[in-house]
Amino acid sequence: MTSAELKFAANHPCGAGHFPGNPIIPGALLLDEVLAVIGMGGVEGVWHVKSAKFPQPVRPGDAVHIDYTQTPGGEIRFECSVSGSKVLSGVASLHRPVAGSAAR
Repeated sequence: MTSAELKFAANHPCGAGHFPGNPIIPGALLLDEVLAVIGMGGVEGVWHVKSAKFPQPVRPGDAVHIDYTQTPGGEIRFECSVSGSKVLSGVASLHRPVAGSAAR
């Protein structure tokens, strides 16, 4: 298992509109940032998300702890937490473009 950290700035711009007075990090942004951190060593490709669950919100200023592992089949299983509470879990795979073809 590999671990990483992701920190959202307390003044992250999404907090102003999502939601005023009770800011949270949108799930799509959280997922995108987590996949970017996992990144597979900078390998180019397209992520395919098989599942993603968001049991608790992440707020601007939160530090997200990420644990992830690659299965023998090539999928990445990840679980993220803030202060010990699970905020995201899922399964994704990175599909690399075939040489000489455009990524879709």
